[in-house]
Amino acid sequence: MKLILFDIDGTLISAGGAGTRSLNKAFEEILGIKDAFKNFEMAGKTDVQIIKEGLMFAGIEPSMSLVNELIESYLNNLKVEINNNSKHLKPGVKEFIEFIYYELNYPLGLLTGNLEKGARIKLEPFGLNLFFPVGAFGSDHEDRNQLLPIAIDRFSKKFKYSIDFHQCIVIGDTPRDVACAKPYGAKVIAVATGPYSVKDLQTTDADIVVESLSETTKILTLLS
Repeated sequence: MKLILFDIDGTLISAGGAGTRSLNKAFEEILGIKDAFKNFEMAGKTDVQIIKEGLMFAGIEPSMSLVNELIESYLNNLKVEINNNSKHLKPGVKEFIEFIYYELNYPLGLLTGNLEKGARIKLEPFGLNLFFPVGAFGSDHEDRNQLLPIAIDRFSKKFKYSIDFHQCIVIGDTPRDVACAKPYGAKVIAVATGPYSVKDLQTTDADIVVESLSETTKILTLLS
């Protein structure tokens, strides 16, 4: 048995810029700040971390009440912004997920910096939510490195099945995806479908680096 945990943005999908637009609109609606996240590096960070860093960059103390207000605005905007013509699945995603789910019968989950509600909004147009009954999210902890134990605990409680870190495989597109898994002894597949190239990802501790999830044969060496 292996538990396969996926990042979302850059790994499973591109939201067509919906996340950034929604955060910018939230900051403009609540704080009157336009383009708060212009040239802001978000890859691999949790949503709460991004919001707090955005506030600090603007010289505003990130109180929890303000963060929650911005989250509510962000999620409301995301429901609208996700309906854009630029969103798409990353190469090989549909075929890979269906193979793991239906052929190998491995359980799938999410390990993402997205808030849980935001993650579900992003995946819904692609019909992917049904494949991921459990996960750990940026709404569980703002430090991505704390999410893997949460995902395992959630899986164990839902399915009444104990699983070890070494039975987990995390799939993501950034060095932060690697860093949140390797210290626990989990395996990592790094995919170059986000902002980082194969060469960039090969400098991390990822067990396998692939151009995309279409490289099934290479990936299966780690899953078998």
